[in-house]
Amino acid sequence: MNRIAILASGSGSNAENIARYFKGNPNVEIVVILTNNADAFVLNRAKELNIESLVFSKSDFMKTDKIIDFLDEKKVDFIVLAGFLLLLPSNFVRKFSDRIVNIHPALLPKYGGKGMYGMNVHKAVIENGESESGITIHLVNENYDEGKIVFQAKCKLEKDDSPECVAKKVHQLEYEHFPKIIEQLL
Repeated sequence: MNRIAILASGSGSNAENIARYFKGNPNVEIVVILTNNADAFVLNRAKELNIESLVFSKSDFMKTDKIIDFLDEKKVDFIVLAGFLLLLPSNFVRKFSDRIVNIHPALLPKYGGKGMYGMNVHKAVIENGESESGITIHLVNENYDEGKIVFQAKCKLEKDDSPECVAKKVHQLEYEHFPKIIEQLL
């Protein structure tokens, strides 16, 4: 049995998509959804999906082992970052080495790093006149968006695409591919 924890900071649409994908799978259980944002809509989604959730402080995450200890108690063996905006502390990355996966809303190595999330990425892609964008699914190391790339998918961009239009195209790729790639990694 693969026991997964999902970390998210915002709306949680990818978290919900992943949970629904694995619902009824006898080999995978979404054990808990964690967030650093007490106002994150992902908490509503977790409740609706009947998945335990936990809100934690940045300080507890960065300066203590409280979250690691909590995940150990839950026997979590794989971590999925789905719109989680904090850089993971070194002790967390070491504890779950090669067992943390993230999805990034661009084709890395372009448009990665600190501050490159959500609409910031899509605006940068448009401003630079890119003809395509997409998603990158990668293992997580101690630096933003620099872990080993395991999968990329592309979408074509039109000259008149707005950042919102790019976001919509990229979300479709996320929903289609992220759960399947997680399943392959397990």
